[in-house]
Amino acid sequence: MAKEIDRKFEDLLIAYSRQTSPRAKRRIEVAIWKRYDSEQAVLVLDMSGFSLLSHRHGIVHYLSMIRRMQLTALPIIESHDGRAVKFDADNCFAVFPAPLHAVRAAVAMNLAFQASNIITADELDIRIACGIDFGRVLLLGDADLFGNAVNRAAKLGEDVAAGGEILITRDAMDRIPDAAAIRGHPVHASFAGMPVPALAIAY
Repeated sequence: MAKEIDRKFEDLLIAYSRQTSPRAKRRIEVAIWKRYDSEQAVLVLDMSGFSLLSHRHGIVHYLSMIRRMQLTALPIIESHDGRAVKFDADNCFAVFPAPLHAVRAAVAMNLAFQASNIITADELDIRIACGIDFGRVLLLGDADLFGNAVNRAAKLGEDVAAGGEILITRDAMDRIPDAAAIRGHPVHASFAGMPVPALAIAY
């Protein structure tokens, strides 16, 4: 069941769209950020192979795999101080207090799926791709989230990362303490036509 977007948020957006005064628009924008502003590490998980698996085995087969992904991912996210804000088709959008939490959750999820894939038939194997960024977002409770950090994490997780990969922006990586011993190698990524420095996490 879809979660309802905050009514106040909708009212502010409608008020913004009806305004013609730049000053009034700015006041509404400030009010939105004041109410929903949150600094978070954002993780976007994407299941690999949707089109191929759906074509080969049918949508019900793939929907069952999506549900298994959700049941596996949710407790791992929560055990790393994260929160799954929404599951959207074969994606998961989650937030964490810091990039290190997000990376550790992504590693744990990949290892969990790798372990389960050993005992499942090939057509039931689940592989995930993850993108991680950090920044200011509009966080609407447990309903949705918006912001550049969300967009960049989604770009990395959905479009750039292959199955089993964890990609993180350089900005987010720089917030991980050296003592955590998280390592990665540079990868090429771009967002809105601009290069996005990013790394693939080694695990």
